[in-house]
Amino acid sequence: MTQLIWFRNDLRVADNAALTAACKQQQPVRACFIVTPEQWREHDWSPARVRFVLDHANALSKELAKLGIPLSFITATTFADSTEKLKEFCRRESIRHVHFNEEYGVNERRRDKALKQALGSTGTGVNKYRDQTAAPVGSILTQQEEPYSVFTPFSRRWRSWIDAAQPTLFAIPEPVGDVVEASSYDETPEGFESPPSRLVETGEDAAHRQLEHFLDSRAGDYKNLRDLPAVDGTSVLSPYLANGVLSGRQCLIAARQHQGMGGNQEGLATWTNEIAWRDFYINILYHYPRVSMHRAFKPETEALQWNTPGENFEAWKTGNTGIPIVDAAMRQLNQTGWMHNRPRMITAMFLTKNLFIDWRLGEAYFMSKLVDGFLASNNGGWQWSASTGTDSAPYFRVFNPATQSERFDPKGEFIRKYVPEIAKLDNKRIHQPWISGVIPEGYPRPIVDLKESRKEAIAKFQALKKSGETGG
Repeated sequence: MTQLIWFRNDLRVADNAALTAACKQQQPVRACFIVTPEQWREHDWSPARVRFVLDHANALSKELAKLGIPLSFITATTFADSTEKLKEFCRRESIRHVHFNEEYGVNERRRDKALKQALGSTGTGVNKYRDQTAAPVGSILTQQEEPYSVFTPFSRRWRSWIDAAQPTLFAIPEPVGDVVEASSYDETPEGFESPPSRLVETGEDAAHRQLEHFLDSRAGDYKNLRDLPAVDGTSVLSPYLANGVLSGRQCLIAARQHQGMGGNQEGLATWTNEIAWRDFYINILYHYPRVSMHRAFKPETEALQWNTPGENFEAWKTGNTGIPIVDAAMRQLNQTGWMHNRPRMITAMFLTKNLFIDWRLGEAYFMSKLVDGFLASNNGGWQWSASTGTDSAPYFRVFNPATQSERFDPKGEFIRKYVPEIAKLDNKRIHQPWISGVIPEGYPRPIVDLKESRKEAIAKFQALKKSGETGG
């Protein structure tokens, strides 16, 4: 009786609930990874992410081979097709049980339900595990057994759960057989060619080196440095986390071990809070399926009349808005497949509040470029910025990108790196080159007035609120 581990968003052998369970059966174990280009396109996957995932699936194949577990690559078009392909694979290879770690988007959950039904008719068992978060999805609830919709109370209960449960890691399983030959998937699916330059090294070991390097050298200053885009102050672990090369548990436990060694506790505590944010957004995806169906978390905001995208949207996408910090961030995204977290918030709020363009367009564009595009976090961040999501702050919080730039990139170093047209401006003018003097040739004037557009956005939200209060 052969066990099958189906790898999806969990490309690792360490701390993998489904892999551990499959290997405990003391039976032959097979593994598979399903390549679904059409589904990736439908979900706005970027060329950078596709290349990252395939590279890490190949690296995973080598690690599994050492454990005596052959990995098979199965090509399907969509999730529906993958169910039939997997059913046929199980029949051909005499698979008796399929093990996988859950994913929480609507399409993924429908796929898994269809698979269970399809395999059930053949007598093949299906075992699924909640492995994507530090605290199991659905375990952090209010006293009324309801899901949290605001982060701060969620994070308090999350920390209490972590302290009480003391989660541990799943060890790398012992070999289940002799070493086998590793397989590889060397094709590039059509439409996903030419990804940006590599941001991080490939492989599970590389992910752990990056984690340890961050905790040893930068985590203590994380609270002070994390918002400075010109400084190497963040972990840059998001590509590994988004694609399951690292788990949230591994990051959490490593951080808590470092906290036990002393040092700057505040920095480590701040970084641990980011793990809680990740768990929070995954729980939102699980409890409120509409957010993965292009719907707002706050249903009333569906009535907002967003501006027609047009030229302003194109200027935002290409980094030619005339707002230096926005342009620098968008060019970083387009050139590298990654964007620093503070500029993600600045650019998202500029698009949704100053240009008043639908957050869904920005969400999709980010996914189409990011190597760390992760539905729960990307959707949560965009809806937070657009005031359509879980954020408890009022809609009239609108970042001024120029002020943000002066605060978090005071010397204009980040701007100069990505917007060379204005690199010679002094540290004051570089944030708002339109204020005085002549704008350097080749750089556009702002496509929108920051103050006036802020007022207009607030007025639209106020009108929506009044309409709701009067039942209009």
